[in-house]
Amino acid sequence: MEKKETLDSSLKDIVSVCKRRGFVYPGSEIYGGLSNTFDYGPYGAELLHNLKRLWWKHFVHLREDVVGLDSSILLNPKVWEASGHVSNFNDPLIDCKNCKTRIRADKFLEDQKGEGAATGLTLEKMNEVIKAGNFACPNCGNRGTFTEARDFNLMFKTSHGASAEDSQDIYLRPETAQGIFINFKNVISTTRNKIPFGIAQIGKSFRNEIMARQFVFRTREFEQMEMEFFCEPGTQKEWFTHWVNYCLTFLTDHVGLKKENLKIREHEKEELSFYSEATSDIEYKYGFGWGELWGIASRTDYDLSQHEKFSGEDLKYQDQAANKKYVPYVVEPALGLNRLFLAVVSDAYAEEKLPDGETRTVLRFAPQVAPVKIGIFPLMKKDGLPELAKSIYTNLSSLGNLEYDEGGAIGKRYRRQDEIGTPYCITVDYDSLKDNSVTVRERDSMSQERISIDSLKSYFADKIL
Repeated sequence: MEKKETLDSSLKDIVSVCKRRGFVYPGSEIYGGLSNTFDYGPYGAELLHNLKRLWWKHFVHLREDVVGLDSSILLNPKVWEASGHVSNFNDPLIDCKNCKTRIRADKFLEDQKGEGAATGLTLEKMNEVIKAGNFACPNCGNRGTFTEARDFNLMFKTSHGASAEDSQDIYLRPETAQGIFINFKNVISTTRNKIPFGIAQIGKSFRNEIMARQFVFRTREFEQMEMEFFCEPGTQKEWFTHWVNYCLTFLTDHVGLKKENLKIREHEKEELSFYSEATSDIEYKYGFGWGELWGIASRTDYDLSQHEKFSGEDLKYQDQAANKKYVPYVVEPALGLNRLFLAVVSDAYAEEKLPDGETRTVLRFAPQVAPVKIGIFPLMKKDGLPELAKSIYTNLSSLGNLEYDEGGAIGKRYRRQDEIGTPYCITVDYDSLKDNSVTVRERDSMSQERISIDSLKSYFADKIL
C-alpha cells in the first residue's frame, strides 16, 4: 500500500494553476488516475520544449566541445551489471506493519529529525535510530510498527523477446548516462572530437521510487538533460569547478531563476556515491523547502573502466599529441527536466493586488521560456479588426508560439494571458485601421505603448528570441 500524497500548502496554488491553465494534468485521470503520474498539457508541453531547446542551445550548439546523442531506453542487462546498478542502486525501505505503507527510511528519518539525519547511516544504524525514536507512521499514526530497513532496488524490470520462453529480463534505464558511456568509442571514431569534450543527451529515465512525492518533483518516470564531459586525468577538478559555475549561470542568466532561490551544496565525504570523488548539488528553494535541482559529479574513470572490464572492449583514449593512452575521467552535470519545470513555475508564480482592488495571478516567465510569446487580440469581432489581427499573427508566427483570442472583454483576455505567463499582448483597435499601429502591453508592468505594425517583428525579435 502506498501512502497517498498530501500536498504541502505551498504547492497547492502551483498545482491549481497548472491544472486550470493546461500545464499539468493528473495521469490517466478519466480512469481514476495512477499515483504520481502526470501528463503535460498544451502550455506545459511548450514550456518543457522551450527549456529543452534552451539547454541544448547552451550546452551543445554554443559550445565547440560538446556533441549530442540519443541513446536507447532499453540496454543490454550487462550494462547495468557493469555500472553497479544491479547491486548498488538501492534505497532503504521500511514498511508499517499496521497499515502496510511503504516508506523510504532515510527520507523518513530526515522528516523526523532534520536534514542530514540519515547521512552515512548503515541499514543497521537506521534501524536503531527508528526504534529508539518510536516514531509514528505518517499514514496511520501508529508508533513502533515498522519492519527492519532493507535494500530496495529502484530499477523497473521488463521482458525482452517475442515469447515467454525466449524472453530475457531487462531494465528500463534509471539514468541516461550509461547510454553515453557505452557509445564513447563510437563517438570518438565517427567525429573529430578530441579530449576534453562532452556528450549530451535529453531523454526519459525510470526509477521505482519508494516515495514519489511533491507533485512533479519526484516521480517514477522523468526526463533528464545530462552530459558526460570527458577529460584527461588530473584536470577533472578544474572542469568540475567550470561546470558548477556554468550550470549556475545558465539557471540565472538564461532560464531566469532568482539568485536568492538557488544555492550550491557540496556533498560531504560520507554522502558521495561509490563512483564519485566530488559532487555538488545546485538546490532550489521550492515551496516545500530546498531540493536538489542539478547534480554535478566528478565520476573519475569508474564507468569507462567498468564497461571496458565487462565488455572486453578497449575504451581508452589515444592522445596523439601527447603520445599516450588513458581512460578519461568524467565530470557529469545531470539536470532533471521535471524539477526544472517545477522550479521555473514556482519562481514565476505571483499574486498581486491591483489599484482597483482586484487580485491578478501572473506567471512571470522569462520570455525565452514562456509557453506563449505573444497574445494577439482584436478589440471587437467586427469591422475588419479580426482580419487585421490574424494578418499580424501570420506575420509574427516565426517568432514562436503565439495565441489569437477574440472572445470576451479585453481585460479578461489580459488576465488569462497573465496566468499562462505570456510576456506581451497586442491589441488591434479602431485606431489601428487609421494609423497602422497597435497597442503592445507588457505583462509584468502592465504598461502599454503604441507600436507600428511594420516594426513589430524587429521590436519583438530583440525581446523574445
